[in-house]
Amino acid sequence: MIINDPEARIREQAAALEVRLIELRRDIHTHPELALEEVRTAGIVAAELSRMGISHRTGVGRTGVLGVIEGGRPGPTLALRADMDALPIHEETGLPFASRTDGKMHACGHDIHTVTLLGAAEILKGLAPSLAGRIVLIFQPAEEVLEGAPAMIADGAAEGIDMAIGFHNHPDMPVGQFGFVRGASLAASDRFDIVLRGRSGHAAHPYAAVDPIVGAAHLVTQLQTVVSREQKPLHPCVVTVGMFQGGTTYNIIPERVMLKGTVRTLHPAARDVAEAAIRRLVEHTSHAMRLEATIDYRRMVASLVNDDRVLEPAIASVRAHFGEVVEEGQPSMGAEDFAAFAERAPAFHLRIGAGAPGRDDRLHNADYQPDERCIALGVQALSRIAVDMLR
Repeated sequence: MIINDPEARIREQAAALEVRLIELRRDIHTHPELALEEVRTAGIVAAELSRMGISHRTGVGRTGVLGVIEGGRPGPTLALRADMDALPIHEETGLPFASRTDGKMHACGHDIHTVTLLGAAEILKGLAPSLAGRIVLIFQPAEEVLEGAPAMIADGAAEGIDMAIGFHNHPDMPVGQFGFVRGASLAASDRFDIVLRGRSGHAAHPYAAVDPIVGAAHLVTQLQTVVSREQKPLHPCVVTVGMFQGGTTYNIIPERVMLKGTVRTLHPAARDVAEAAIRRLVEHTSHAMRLEATIDYRRMVASLVNDDRVLEPAIASVRAHFGEVVEEGQPSMGAEDFAAFAERAPAFHLRIGAGAPGRDDRLHNADYQPDERCIALGVQALSRIAVDMLR
């Protein structure tokens, strides 16, 4: 089989698959599963790959699925990756296919991603005889907790990969539009847990106690100087304390306070500066306030860096297929564990517009309603990129 007109062929097949893919998406949306619980979703993926005749294995990184499409001639290996996990959010869309599980929802569109890759897999399986190389299909769990990609890589998912493509739906872009960022596109994400211990006592006699709440309040304000006074102004950095927990009632000074937070950076140097500064501030602020302190600082994922060797041909394919609907965007301080694959092979993360007309939507929102037309468009984009890169 020779691909004489890839644009027409891919467009026609994506249109034929659209209704089924939307049905699959709605089924997955109705039954969301959190990180490393994606047993039902992985089962759907495996069943679909079996129906297509695509060899695969399950249980990769606990609940991931890895499929392989062999081309008709030798060539490089291209990985296409989609994430599958939902979020611990109670859905408030009121849709007929809304989540049936209280406190769980596909509020980030990973249900969209899963079926988009399944659609591309079906098209690419049919075109495989004309492809030079192989395609690895990565259906990844646990992106929301930044653990799925490392877990799949530990099980061999990145072995032999020469280049990788990831993607994400974007409600801030209208459906039909695509986007990209050169270089660092998403931030490194690190986490810290800080415990400050003092001496409990009666609120009326603070001199007889050592107050960890006052010390923690000082520390929170000091942590803001990591960005304002320690980082280069051109090196973006975010330090956010997301949890401040301590005390039980009005008139007791507690024994301990716990802080949890996140650090986001785009540059490796900024990442090092932030960690060193936070550790120093914890040590010295606690000492000044007569407290004992412990800090657990964990580096989660690196910044996601788009490699021009993959970005340029991928964007050229999208433009050749859709026209001038591809725009260069700005980096985000959000994080993506697809960065773990990008550390092992040249990679590119495509932005796919999913904004529905008349809606001002956002990810991780209990009322998130992406425009489902983005599924067939994403299928076309991934298929055309793969065909062009492996032709």
